[in-house]
Amino acid sequence: MPSRRTLLTAAATLVASATLAACGTSDAADNTVRPEGHQGAGINIGPDQDRIRGKKNDAAAAKLPAAIRERGTLRIGASADASPPLGFYATDDKTRIGSEIDLATLVADTLGLKVEFEAVSWENLFVGLDSSKFDAVFSNVTVTEERKEKYDFATYRLDDLAFETKKGAGAIEGPADVAGKKISVSSGTNQEKILVDWSEQNEKAGREPVDIVYFQKDTDYYLALQSGRIDAHLGPHPSAAYHVASAGQTEIAGKLSGGGDQVQGKIAATTKKDSGLVEAYAAAIDHVIADGSYAKVLDRWGLASEAVPKSEINPPGLPKPRD
Repeated sequence: MPSRRTLLTAAATLVASATLAACGTSDAADNTVRPEGHQGAGINIGPDQDRIRGKKNDAAAAKLPAAIRERGTLRIGASADASPPLGFYATDDKTRIGSEIDLATLVADTLGLKVEFEAVSWENLFVGLDSSKFDAVFSNVTVTEERKEKYDFATYRLDDLAFETKKGAGAIEGPADVAGKKISVSSGTNQEKILVDWSEQNEKAGREPVDIVYFQKDTDYYLALQSGRIDAHLGPHPSAAYHVASAGQTEIAGKLSGGGDQVQGKIAATTKKDSGLVEAYAAAIDHVIADGSYAKVLDRWGLASEAVPKSEINPPGLPKPRD
């Protein structure tokens, strides 16, 4: 969903915002970002990623349509947004890096294909699928019932949200934990809907409603959280996990499905419906899960908690919006 993207515009902006919020530091010598004063390995945001690569699996490759096998390439659409750790620009401001790029590359390797990426705006990802310009989209696309009418999905990660708070603020597990508190979200998002619903549940239970605050820029909510103007921010778990790991000032206080209590949200490789590709994607994802390379990719980007045990084809998705 376009509203589920974090709002950094480049890797340079990430470093600047981290410094602005007294969060993390960037080491130009080794292209890493880490909490200030931290001596650990940090997160590599340089153009030389030393990606985890896969080897061709004949059984998965055999599921490809003949035309794709003969062409020898897998054309993948990815969002041009800068959304660490999913997809963003390295320190050279031109190389795309992130977990989505790594996983798509791993799938292409497993299918014995050379990967070709094209970064486009969110809406053009689907235009590219509709026109068969792209064979797949790996760009944090959530499975929804509405999208299933036009596209096929092979899941590769959970779609989770997270409450980010100052360290030691306490766990957030349900509506009662945010009653009367100032919680920020981005408007027009699933997390906003969930927070509004929790606020209504609190009022029905005789508790205080949630004081919902809106920020559209991550730098704004980072500063508000640091200064104590808000108690927590509810946003995509990958973004929060990356900020926690790179800044060191906050923590994940609670996690929930992007589908709320209706369905566990899932992120998937997306392809045009009946393109004949979804089974190959699912087989490749299952293979890299089994050989351990999938876990290594998620670990390096701090997304191990969003791992799936196997790829599902067109599972239950987020329900259609009510009229």
